[in-house]
Amino acid sequence: MYTPKSADYQQYSAQPPPPYGQPAAGIPVSSTDPYYGGNTQLPVDAQPKQLVPWSTGLCDCFEDVSNCCLTFWCPCITFGRIAEIVDKGATSCGASGALYTLIACVIGCPCFYSCFYRAKMRQQYSLEDSACGDCCLHCWCESCALCQEYRELKFRGFDMVIGWQGNVEKQNREVAMAPVVEDGMTR
Repeated sequence: MYTPKSADYQQYSAQPPPPYGQPAAGIPVSSTDPYYGGNTQLPVDAQPKQLVPWSTGLCDCFEDVSNCCLTFWCPCITFGRIAEIVDKGATSCGASGALYTLIACVIGCPCFYSCFYRAKMRQQYSLEDSACGDCCLHCWCESCALCQEYRELKFRGFDMVIGWQGNVEKQNREVAMAPVVEDGMTR
């Protein structure tokens, strides 16, 4: 059987091998593999994300009267616009609004669908939760909750009418525009 000589080993490696039971450098450590042992936890951010308050209150519907009227008479449109932005374009305004309307017609309570988007939105933007929770809020104050979500997205710079793709294109145009410099450098 071959036994390496100390000189041969040092020729190929500047450091001695790690002690038995500890992983070697460069080898990924799997938390499910008991062979490697040791601390297999990735460092976790010690401080949780700071929750921020909503930009407007739940009952501030009349800050945006046109949206208030639209939400009162046709909440499916408001919800569709919110869902498209929150889903980052994965679902269209029309599809989300149609599903909202279908749920409203079949079971009479579309809040079971819309409350999940409020929770998703709160998570995306680290918004504070209400005392009674998302589902309860949508169940008892559906129009107010939709108006608040709509205003929050507008506050964050989204043009709700043009949808997700329109907002992405608008942002790309603004970034692509070079600043105008008058009276540039001369010799």
